[in-house]
Amino acid sequence: MNNVRFLDYLEDARFGMFSIDPYVAGDEPFKGLVVTRHEIDYRRPLGFRAEPVLVETWVTEIRPVRFTLRYEIRDDDTVYVTAMSVIAAYDAERAAPRRLTESELSYLKRYQS
Repeated sequence: MNNVRFLDYLEDARFGMFSIDPYVAGDEPFKGLVVTRHEIDYRRPLGFRAEPVLVETWVTEIRPVRFTLRYEIRDDDTVYVTAMSVIAAYDAERAAPRRLTESELSYLKRYQS
């Protein structure tokens, strides 16, 4: 598998983590997040296969304008990749960083370890 494909897996995991339905349980969606950094450690080769892999994602650090996600791409037996992304809150209208809202901070804290 091409190494760039792993970034696609990380993106899919982030999109899944942050697709919050604003009409369920009072959550409001995240608005204006940008990736400011990726770091990937390739642990084992992952070739083409029919079986799915799991992308475990959790929050390791929360700051007023950014947070850090950690990932493992794995199956039951093997960790193929460990990775980290720094995500910043961004105001597209102002083209500038913004602070995370209380609702966003509360959501992130649910996934912090």
